[in-house]
Amino acid sequence: MCGITGWVAFGRDLRTERPSLEAMTETMACRGPDDRGTWVSAHAALGHRRLAVIDLPGGRQPMSVTSADGAVVLVYSGETYNFVELRQELGGRGHRFDTDSDTEVVLHAYLEWGEAMAGRLNGMYALAIWDARTDKLVMVRDRMGIKPLYYYPTPDGVLFGSEPKAILANPLAEHTVTLDGLRELFAFVKTPGHAVWDGMREVEPGTVVTVDARGLRTTRYWTLRTREHADDLDATIAHVRELLLDIVRRQLVADVPRCTLLSGGLDSSALTAIAAGLLAERGERVRSFAVDFVGQTENFVPDEMRGTPDAPYVHDVVARCRTEHQDIVLDADQLAASDVRSNVVRARDVPAGFGDMDSSLYLLFKAIRGHSTVALSGESADEVFGGYPQFFDPAARAANTFPWLVLFRRHTGALALLHPELNRSLDLGRYIQDAYDTSVAAIERLDAESDFEWTMRKICYLHLTHFVRILLDRKDRMSMALGLEVRVPFCDHRLVEYVYNAPWSFKAFDGREKSLLRAATRDLLPQSVVDRVKSPYPSTQDPRYVANLQRNAREYLSDPAHPVFDLVDRTWLAEQVRVDSTQVGRVGRMGLERILDLALWLDMYKPSLKLT
Repeated sequence: MCGITGWVAFGRDLRTERPSLEAMTETMACRGPDDRGTWVSAHAALGHRRLAVIDLPGGRQPMSVTSADGAVVLVYSGETYNFVELRQELGGRGHRFDTDSDTEVVLHAYLEWGEAMAGRLNGMYALAIWDARTDKLVMVRDRMGIKPLYYYPTPDGVLFGSEPKAILANPLAEHTVTLDGLRELFAFVKTPGHAVWDGMREVEPGTVVTVDARGLRTTRYWTLRTREHADDLDATIAHVRELLLDIVRRQLVADVPRCTLLSGGLDSSALTAIAAGLLAERGERVRSFAVDFVGQTENFVPDEMRGTPDAPYVHDVVARCRTEHQDIVLDADQLAASDVRSNVVRARDVPAGFGDMDSSLYLLFKAIRGHSTVALSGESADEVFGGYPQFFDPAARAANTFPWLVLFRRHTGALALLHPELNRSLDLGRYIQDAYDTSVAAIERLDAESDFEWTMRKICYLHLTHFVRILLDRKDRMSMALGLEVRVPFCDHRLVEYVYNAPWSFKAFDGREKSLLRAATRDLLPQSVVDRVKSPYPSTQDPRYVANLQRNAREYLSDPAHPVFDLVDRTWLAEQVRVDSTQVGRVGRMGLERILDLALWLDMYKPSLKLT
């Protein structure tokens, strides 16, 4: 796991631009605290920051192979979980290896198969290869978009990086955000390829982007395809179990301490139980970590989003699986601290607005990093197996829009915090509808598929190609800001493809969410977790947290010239600050969090906003 960056230019000699490459590379220091490296030639400059996970002494980058035809140089972020099999196959084809790293396997896979090597990798990865034999840059991103990769076309080439901050460190990149970028910030739809910053693009999941003197070309090596599902229900459950065992076994491979993230929900509990069983075969115990809040369990009040606190279920799993466990307990002051909010906004490069759920995740990862370098997460099981309330909500099923937005609007209402003129200019309704129509047009329908199954296929597809990427990006940025590698077994493309094509009647065969996952892992779990209703990532209920938000917001109200008021309604903010903290509702709290993020982002990045 690492941070990568680079610059390709066919109209200048990049050997004179090393200071710019160094600046770009250093922005990735948080992603790679263990090592750094650069490689520069006339038309290509590559930078790398390393988080050492596999083959600690042998996996240094940039990694290259040089022949009479020229050098092939790789910078790579992520993990290839089938690298042992690929290494054996490549060895049979005459390749020789100097290290035990997956990085070297990926490099030789490119030497053997060229761009087609992308389809042979199983893992989470973002990589760039400069092929001096043909003066070509090849950028590849994993199928589900677990690892980020951005690029910024220039008049004579391209800039690229694991995060926008690496690109923005180059003097050629303009720090501009247009109305279209703001639409992406506030729409909550994660348009594929969109990067918020004007002129910047995201390498889309499952694609290869090549750049040479003739220009830029994008090809897709994987997409979520519709196929007939041949297995009956029992065989489907058995195959899900078989896949999960293989996936977790592969993703436990590391030369550094690893752990699991445990929330007491079905997803994280299933992974923890599987990991515990696999490690027990080797005489090891799995470490687990959970986030909690001071007084949360004792004072918990059920609401429409969360019916139960996490802690009792977490401890049931710990007792059943005999994990070496630690609760990370946070208080309101920690969650609302300005330095934590600053670190979160800097990590994400944009004001994403997840509030205390971002802050607590950041603090959880910070605590874990003191013990482990790799963590397994249950992220994405809800998208794969159908776990969210909107999968079952009649209005969300019937809506001609992204289904999660139906529930989001029901619980939060409109974005009242935005400046009225900006709200009109954004026209978010049209932006969201266009994005929805474009996405649905790409979905394939089986010939004999019923209208209901077709509806559910669309809902599943949208979650797997839009919603999950919001959460994967959040997970990656919060973890890598602290040099922690978080692996997401439920994003293995074999599992995603298989469950996506299972009929909805299988996914909810017992009338509940995630029926296939529950059936496949029931025997490993405490009954309390088997019976537990889906509960989202936890959020503090402490009114002192809201009081802290109000106090921080008052500082901005004292400066009416602050640029945040070009985006948000100052009157609305003043009203939220005046309300007693115990009376601030969900909409007010989310608005306060969003405005504080926006203000910090404007101070930190100083973007040029084009609002017309």
